[in-house]
Amino acid sequence: MYWYRFSHIKQPYSNVKLLCTAFLLLFLAACKPDIKETGTTKTYFDLKGYFTVTASNLGAHNKPVFKTVIHNGNIESKKVIIANWEQELSLFTSSDINKPAWKDSYEVQNTPNAIFYRTKDDDLDTKEITINKSGDKIKWIIIINHTKNPLYETKEKLTFIPDSMYRIEKTQKVRLLGLNRYDIKGMLNQ
Repeated sequence: MYWYRFSHIKQPYSNVKLLCTAFLLLFLAACKPDIKETGTTKTYFDLKGYFTVTASNLGAHNKPVFKTVIHNGNIESKKVIIANWEQELSLFTSSDINKPAWKDSYEVQNTPNAIFYRTKDDDLDTKEITINKSGDKIKWIIIINHTKNPLYETKEKLTFIPDSMYRIEKTQKVRLLGLNRYDIKGMLNQ
């Protein structure tokens, strides 16, 4: 996923428990029905399209990124070349709310400088999206995601400032494995 390796973390649980937990998580994820997108007009801002184009542009420039990863207080920073921007920005892309079934699931507030989306449905993972803009130009995007079920809970705050930085703040609590905190920050054009 990222250049940061988590192999140095020792887990007090057996491989069997870890394997069972992974199987249960995969099983629960498979229970959600796939929602196919149609060629219809987008109801909300096209987050997926925006980050697909952004990933393509960043990949074409192939500039180094100064990346800092903090995992449970352990900090590591280095300058890296991101080989796969689609994967690097996948949390942003997967937060897209333009599914046909979600057409009326978000409250929309437009102001001259921003668009706010807030979920009306507690079952949806993407809770809020704020897009700050100047005219048609995006100044920054903040996405709040929250997933909770009997086995795990995940909270994410995703921040993207074009041509400047991206940040992923994530807290993940897995029932048998405990709490993990991640803070990943990439400074663009460094």
